[in-house]
Amino acid sequence: MDNPDFRRILPFMNSDLIIVGGGLNGPALALAAAQVGLSSTVIDSLPVDTREDLDFDGRSYALAQSSKRMLAALGLWGDLAQNAQEMTEIKVSDGRVGDASVFLGLHFDSAEIEEGPMGYMLEDRYLRRALLAAMEAEPRVTHRAGETVVAQDCDIHLATVSLASGETLSARLLIGADGRSSGTCARAGIRRTGWSYGQTALVCAIAHEKPHGGVAHQLFLPPGPLAILPLTGNRSSIVWSEKDAQARAVNALPEEEYLQVLRPRFGDFLGDISLAGQRYAYPLNLTLANSFVAPRMALIGDAAHGMHPIAGQGLNAGLRDVAALAHVIAHAVRRGEDFASPLVLERYQSWRRWDTASLAAATDLFNRLFSNDSSLLRLGRDLGMAVIGSMPGLRRGFIREAAGLTGDLPDLMRK
Repeated sequence: MDNPDFRRILPFMNSDLIIVGGGLNGPALALAAAQVGLSSTVIDSLPVDTREDLDFDGRSYALAQSSKRMLAALGLWGDLAQNAQEMTEIKVSDGRVGDASVFLGLHFDSAEIEEGPMGYMLEDRYLRRALLAAMEAEPRVTHRAGETVVAQDCDIHLATVSLASGETLSARLLIGADGRSSGTCARAGIRRTGWSYGQTALVCAIAHEKPHGGVAHQLFLPPGPLAILPLTGNRSSIVWSEKDAQARAVNALPEEEYLQVLRPRFGDFLGDISLAGQRYAYPLNLTLANSFVAPRMALIGDAAHGMHPIAGQGLNAGLRDVAALAHVIAHAVRRGEDFASPLVLERYQSWRRWDTASLAAATDLFNRLFSNDSSLLRLGRDLGMAVIGSMPGLRRGFIREAAGLTGDLPDLMRK
């Protein structure tokens, strides 16, 4: 390698990468790094039993076609496919309470592209358990569950972390995959830019009488957007944004009263609805790290960028970080470079920072533009959607963007 002290340093390393964060992006990066012969230690603050609990997290994810390709490249999709629901169409409407089922917007159909469905809906419990099993089976990955990092130090040779248990670990590269309040980011002295939306996402799964046909719906209501996303069977995932105070009040309601608030927003196009699992609430904010890299350190996923779920791109953006970082690391290893050098890490930052900032700005703009009941803005929104819907080339471009098929794709996201 191009570090002259590499052979002297190597015996003191616990692994090539230390990844702080055991959610989804951290394990995915560890598996990607293993494919090029690199070892990783994944430090997870939660015990394995909590991660494996089927009721741990009620979220579901809209995985873009490019994210599905990545999971297939990591050897995960074969087992996940049976629990994934294809999204063949997306309908977007500028609805109001009382008429949310009326379609007055955009219609995106996967039939307009050659690559197949725009995406897939997958429940968190299946993806999380698949990643845990894959880490357990991969000898190059060490999963340190129930551990927290209390200090870190990165010099020109090594990245070192101190655990709450008193143990010290070293590696060539430190990765922050520890969420929007990333301690890895804060300890590196990286400042963040962002703000609260004053909105909370109410998340649940519902059962309904009629089949959804693989169609996802995005309704723009004055308090905030409502996404109805198809799951396997006659079930859908709901991501419903309300002002904070209203969301707290709704989430505290008994089940039937909760449904009474949801039904007029949802409409009756899928027949009667009922809850199919627990309810969750997540405060919404925008937060961007001012830098995605520091000496011997890189940030991925929500540790680098957390945005509004209005476009359902949060996990897709994180997986794209993973794929891009894995790409630059793999190519550096093949060229004999120090994969944790500033030059290599800057390639990752240059690749991802503009894309994520643009996506965050777009989701912020859409939320502000649609989360109101101004008749003038409503007219402008509807005219804009009508223009896009009438132009096949522009509509196809939006479909490919939603499928994650535009731009410079990392190796793991190509066919």
